[in-house]
Amino acid sequence: MTAAASPSRRIGELQRSVGHVSQKVLTSQLRAMEADGLVHREVFAEVPPRVEYSLTPLGRSLEPVIEALRVWGEGFKARMGA
Repeated sequence: MTAAASPSRRIGELQRSVGHVSQKVLTSQLRAMEADGLVHREVFAEVPPRVEYSLTPLGRSLEPVIEALRVWGEGFKARMGA
């Protein structure tokens, strides 16, 4: 997700993008991030119910930090020969 746009994601999309994590753990983490003001949770009154998550402006403000950690991690991984 870029700072210019924060697309909404459904729980299944998020689960596939982060890898091996149970839906229970992911939901718990998303709820905690919602409570901290980092993500917005929108529930649609449909059958079946649909829930989408998106970053708030506060959540988007973390993108440069997360990108810097990703770059550092890739460099460290390459240096360690992994």
